[in-house]
Amino acid sequence: MSITGNILEADLVVLRDRVNARLAELVAASSSTSLADCPVKLRESMAYSLLAGGKRLRPLLVLLAAEACGGEIEHALPAACAIEMVHTYSLIHDDLPAMDDDDFRRGRPTNHKVFGEAMAILAGDALLTLAFEVIALQTQPSNVAAACCADLAGASGWCGMVAGQVADLEAEQAGDSSAEILSAEVRLGQLEAIHRRKTGRLLTSAVTLGARVAQASPDLINRLEHFGKCVGLAFQIADDLLDVTGDAAKLGKGVRKDATLGKMTYPGLMGTDASRQKAAALIDEACRMLEPLGSRGDKLVALAKFVTQRDH
Repeated sequence: MSITGNILEADLVVLRDRVNARLAELVAASSSTSLADCPVKLRESMAYSLLAGGKRLRPLLVLLAAEACGGEIEHALPAACAIEMVHTYSLIHDDLPAMDDDDFRRGRPTNHKVFGEAMAILAGDALLTLAFEVIALQTQPSNVAAACCADLAGASGWCGMVAGQVADLEAEQAGDSSAEILSAEVRLGQLEAIHRRKTGRLLTSAVTLGARVAQASPDLINRLEHFGKCVGLAFQIADDLLDVTGDAAKLGKGVRKDATLGKMTYPGLMGTDASRQKAAALIDEACRMLEPLGSRGDKLVALAKFVTQRDH
């Protein structure tokens, strides 16, 4: 991740290293009584995907949002790790043959290719539940921990990320027959609804989790929620663009699969130029939400702008 302007790559490296170190501690056999009893193969499967690297965008957003709201990075680390666990669980399950059927993730074989489908499903289940255990036990005070659990559950659950995945599968199954019946405008509305739930809700939760840990005001939490919604949709548009124009070696996964699977995408419905313009407009809108923060919001602004500039 290379970012210029008000945020330095060195700043992100430090934060990413702290997240990675804490994640490694959380899935180590000695980290808790419960994990000491965890079957070795299950823990290996969990760690294989959780510690595989990546941009760590969601935990970085948690930490930067907490810092922007006057909170401590250390206090936000449990929530940052928890959201990465939820994200990793979703990737493991998305890669399964019954879902997107991917062979590679982050430049190496997907979890089910190494550990088998059954263990991959269970590793995802284990990471999802461990996420809430980490927030509940390691976030203080207790009312903030409860609010964070509710926030993350809503973003990742039946009306959030999971709902978005269901809608994505239904749209894929509808295929060409849907395209012949529905107008481009209606299909764009459907696509935005899918992306706002499948990807956007979790990215939004990242910034609101950080704000909650910092015990920010309701107005500031609302502003960060709006920021997160815009960034989340822009992120998915950028992903759609990368599937068309990206380099598989840099991405660490296959490209041009969306068209093959018959999925609706922004480039497919709007074209690449209009898609880029929409993503840029969303980032501009997101950044306006942070104006009351002044210079404290500079790092979040820079990270938001990176979303549409990335090549992986």
